[in-house]
Amino acid sequence: MQYVSTRAAASAAASSSQQFSDILLGGLAVDGGLFLPTAYPQVTGAELDAWRQLSYADLAFEILKKFATDIPEADLRALTAKTYTKEVYKNARKGEKASQITPLRVLEEGENGTKLVLQALSNGPTLAFKDMAMQLLGNLFEYTLAKQNAQLNIFGATSGDTGSAAEYAMRGKQGIRVFMLSPHKKMSAFQTAQMFSLQDPNIFNIAIEGVFDDAQDMVKAVSNDLPFKAKQKIGTVNSINWARVVAQVVYYFRGYLSATTSNDQKVSFTVPSGNFGNICAGHIARMMGLPIDKLVAATNENDVLDEFFRTGVYRVRKSSETYHTSSPSMDISKASNFERFIYDLVGRDGDRTRALFQKVETHGGFDLSGKPGADGDEFKLVAKYGFKSGKSTHDDRLNTIRDVADDYGIVIDTHTADGIKVAREHLEPGVTMIVLETALAAKFNETILDALGEDAERPEGFENIEDLPQKFVVMPPDVEKMKAYIAANTGL
Repeated sequence: MQYVSTRAAASAAASSSQQFSDILLGGLAVDGGLFLPTAYPQVTGAELDAWRQLSYADLAFEILKKFATDIPEADLRALTAKTYTKEVYKNARKGEKASQITPLRVLEEGENGTKLVLQALSNGPTLAFKDMAMQLLGNLFEYTLAKQNAQLNIFGATSGDTGSAAEYAMRGKQGIRVFMLSPHKKMSAFQTAQMFSLQDPNIFNIAIEGVFDDAQDMVKAVSNDLPFKAKQKIGTVNSINWARVVAQVVYYFRGYLSATTSNDQKVSFTVPSGNFGNICAGHIARMMGLPIDKLVAATNENDVLDEFFRTGVYRVRKSSETYHTSSPSMDISKASNFERFIYDLVGRDGDRTRALFQKVETHGGFDLSGKPGADGDEFKLVAKYGFKSGKSTHDDRLNTIRDVADDYGIVIDTHTADGIKVAREHLEPGVTMIVLETALAAKFNETILDALGEDAERPEGFENIEDLPQKFVVMPPDVEKMKAYIAANTGL
């Protein structure tokens, strides 16, 4: 399997392609684009039938071996077996089986065959769906670095859950340091404590005076400084990392196989979306042949993605226009992974993709609506890829949290509430709608207390996490100061 940048010129695409291990430790391609396979591997009906009874670890192996063709199959199987265990994913709710890793729970079932289903993805060590990919990424990194006798300095940004998932996956790993940026005082108290309470010497938490997009811009700026990136051995775990995206493809297959009994059945997925990484994995699963009907992007008040899927206009907001909401992990106004979908939408034209995303930097967005003055008319092709969208507000979240608690006895987090609210607007007769859970409610207890008048239940070991000592530094969104800080702490 070969990979190419979304910004590669047609004349250079073949000669610049790389294998999975070549791009594993990095993030952006040297031209500033994102990596995608030169062609999506296809899944047959016979394979889907054979995969229905597999464990999650074995299913992950079957899917990942289609993408990581340069890793010996015995090694890849060992890595997935090490990652996806009930001991790692042990924080299941009451009534859920930890051994299933991502169990389904039917919330609503209509007379017309419509189902609303919740797929639990937050049973990992940091209680968020990011653990599903990050735990594998940590093991892949350690495996690859050991083979190369090398080291890696991970530089990433988080709006809440990526940071803790990365740090818990990488803490204590040989040859790895983590420099994680987060927006200062804009995460929940639980999210902040999960990250900042880690005292491991290879973990560096940096609180940026700004919003998530400021932190994300710094990651891209550092990644685009190729001499610095090479000298400091910079890699990334943000969702721009291809290995992380492809690891998320697995739970779409598991959700579909668990919700259906035959391959002629279709399901839809609603995905709380900010950076487009999670739902991008669904797009890839659909392109591989998984029978997905609709992919519904659920946004909060920061509705950049919803605006595009309604109008064809991708309009990035300024930091001052980015709302701080009660679903803070989606407080994002520049969706990094969106470029992967646009690359497919414009016919895998790297020159066109590069021009569009350069316009994002210079003009704040682009318009594919086909109207006079627009940058193109590809918006008419969006329906072919099954995308829909919707928006949720703070009041919607409170009401949905109350409804789900009253009707089903489940306390959901704020982002999952966004997903369920939007999913209900897109239910169709005879189609199962699966909502991907984002996190356990305990991570956003302030809003749960507001909605229900009582605290969310906490898994064992997290009872007093906010009271632990915290280690972090506060810095302005200054790229040069950030480079100096990284260099001072790597010794390279």
